Amino acid sequence: MFITLTDNVSVAPQISPADVALAAEQGFRTIVNNRPDGESADQPAGAELAAACADAGLAYVAIPIDHTGFNADQVAAMADAMHNGPVLAFCRSGTRSCNLWALAAAQAGGDPATIIAAAGRGGYNVAGLLPLLKQLSGG
Repeated sequence: MFITLTDNVSVAPQISPADVALAAEQGFRTIVNNRPDGESADQPAGAELAAACADAGLAYVAIPIDHTGFNADQVAAMADAMHNGPVLAFCRSGTRSCNLWALAAAQAGGDPATIIAAAGRGGYNVAGLLPLLKQLSGG
């Protein structure tokens, strides 16, 4: 269920409070929620997931990504969260989380080709972000 992108970052589709305990058992230190509350009726509330993280001894960071897309503050927040890894980021399918990781990794100086390859191994295609990844990475 958790898809490894790097040694420090994994992504997942929507998790439940029970999945938080599994994440803690697997060594994650931070959970990043990339879904806005109320995006769908069947998702747990952010407060419920935050409480589960507190109970499991994990940090919880909400960086909601909605239909308007990504902004610089969200990329910076993801980069900050990645300093307290290993990180498990989730959204409805994992795609927004993977895209946000890719942008944050590029901003941190990551090689765009390496980022695209890591996402691809996880089953995500971020090749469409290549121009932005190059811009963010300075390459």
